[in-house]
Amino acid sequence: MTARTLHSAPSAPSAASAPSAASPASPDARPSARPRQIRWLLRLHRPALYAWAALVLVLAAGLLWLGGPLTDAAAQGWRQFNACGTAETCAYDQPAILRYRDFYLYATIAVLAVPFLVAAWAGTMLTGRELETGTAGLAWTQSVTPARWLAARLLVPAALVTAGTGLLAGLHHYVWSAGRGRIDTAKSWYDSSTFFANGPVPVALALTGLAVGALAGLLWRRSLPALITSVAATGGVFVALHWALPHLWPTVHRVSSLKLDTPAGVGLSAHSGVVTSSGEQLPQPWCGSSVSPQCRAVYEKLDAVGYFRDYHPFSHHWPLQLTATAVVLALGALPTLAAFRVLRARTGAVRGMKTAA
Repeated sequence: MTARTLHSAPSAPSAASAPSAASPASPDARPSARPRQIRWLLRLHRPALYAWAALVLVLAAGLLWLGGPLTDAAAQGWRQFNACGTAETCAYDQPAILRYRDFYLYATIAVLAVPFLVAAWAGTMLTGRELETGTAGLAWTQSVTPARWLAARLLVPAALVTAGTGLLAGLHHYVWSAGRGRIDTAKSWYDSSTFFANGPVPVALALTGLAVGALAGLLWRRSLPALITSVAATGGVFVALHWALPHLWPTVHRVSSLKLDTPAGVGLSAHSGVVTSSGEQLPQPWCGSSVSPQCRAVYEKLDAVGYFRDYHPFSHHWPLQLTATAVVLALGALPTLAAFRVLRARTGAVRGMKTAA
């Protein structure tokens, strides 16, 4: 009788030794976590995404219309008006001129309002609403860390806000450039509203509003208080920037004769007044030209020999724009860092309580 060797079939790997697709060690788990989170974020805020796209498209179309047909019609109207000379009667397209003026004002206000809309949405929906309804806590139990949760809620909207606001600011600069030198009543580059809507400053303000709104939502964990706080804080940054703007770049110093009504030098004024024979600079008395006997007496009493003005000419437009943008972005980094610290402190306290229990 010969012995037979038994060959056992290879056993299937046990459940304990089989790699799990959902295990953190799986190479496919972590790369897919972030795309799933971004898709969930876009799905959760789909109404806001549609509203943002519609807002950007409508404003962009309006700015293109303003910079094209409306500007051409207004420029034609001004050419007709200037050709009239001293004629008693003159036919020119006044409605086109007024229409351009009104729509330019509306467009500028709309571009400057975008950062406040972003701040209001961020404070209401981005973090505050999710904490208020418990959606954030649910996300943290689905293999998404609080830090990654907050990072996605800042990075994805930041990309969309930068693209949309940058497009609108660029189109506003196109509108202003199209009317410069062609429309007599076109705003100067240093007009406050025009300056802030004419470059990257609205983008920086919108990103700051986004960060402030996210922080306010984390602090309040309620929609309405976060909305009020974020809009008020963004408005505070805008007011502070308006006040500090003339001092963000070295000015040009110019001295002119007292025979002028005001100090010479066209641009964004930082400081002006009168200069005495000893070189002392005194505040502007706002009297007028020294040709007037009354004003001459005022200047003689002050020992004034000329006007002075510290101002920014047109060549300072982009240096001021870029410096102001850098300042606002630096300010926006503070609430961003604070938001992560607040989230870490609160989620760490909650985990500590769960571990102790």
